[in-house]
Amino acid sequence: MRCFMWRPLPSAVAAARSAAGAAMGGAVTAEAAVTTTTFAPASITWRVIDRPRRRTDRVRMKRLCILALLLATPLLAQTESEPGPFARIAVLRANDGQTVDLEAGYVRHLEWHRQAKDTFRWYSWTVWASTERQRWLIYATFGHTAASLSNPVSPAEDERDNIINVLPHAQFVGNGVYEFLPSLSRGNGVPTPVLRAEYMTIELHQGAGKAFEAAVAAEQSKLQGETLWYRMVAGGDMPRYVRLRPRATLGAILEERAELPDKVNALISKVTLETLNLRPNMLVNVQAVP
Repeated sequence: MRCFMWRPLPSAVAAARSAAGAAMGGAVTAEAAVTTTTFAPASITWRVIDRPRRRTDRVRMKRLCILALLLATPLLAQTESEPGPFARIAVLRANDGQTVDLEAGYVRHLEWHRQAKDTFRWYSWTVWASTERQRWLIYATFGHTAASLSNPVSPAEDERDNIINVLPHAQFVGNGVYEFLPSLSRGNGVPTPVLRAEYMTIELHQGAGKAFEAAVAAEQSKLQGETLWYRMVAGGDMPRYVRLRPRATLGAILEERAELPDKVNALISKVTLETLNLRPNMLVNVQAVP
């Protein structure tokens, strides 16, 4: 390690001692004399001294490295937490008379996810208003890259726990992978976990996807509040889209109704509009917003 150090000339030291002694009425130490000479640059000579790195230097460098790592960690976490475009949305239907058992088993299964240190954000809703799916359970995870969605925590153990706690009481009636469409949406693809949500499922005629997306994107500036569009990329008949509008209350859903553009009517084969209730006791890595 190379350090730059200075030494005062002897004449400067003598002058400093003399001046300091006169001012203080007594003798002064060499340290005091050296300090005094710092105000006399003309009396200073410089030398470069090579010396081995001391243990205190090594400790200091180690502490600086640790500090740099700690300062960088929040930035890395922020980068990794930026949402990707993919979501998984699945549907469970309780066996007849087993709704309570299903919910209790599903809560136990979510606890397995917590114990396994799962980093996915799991949402759960109960279908509240629907002609066909009332009381069915929709669960989902959002904001994934293709890589993260392909690497769930302990898949074999997850399946085993599912078989023990969930499958005895329910049937899986849907499981799809969706891609978020920012040009059609208002939001970042990860829903705000408020207590209600409007859930629209749209099935199109074959070949109508591009025209449908273009028509909806043209109306994006008119959107009121969080409105998230997803296109199914695996898991069912296509083309299929989901529109999710999280809202704090049922009143907000009713007051902010969002109709589809008239020009897409001829492209659609089926539309289903439902209202969901968030289940705060069935969330993992998600905090419900009142």
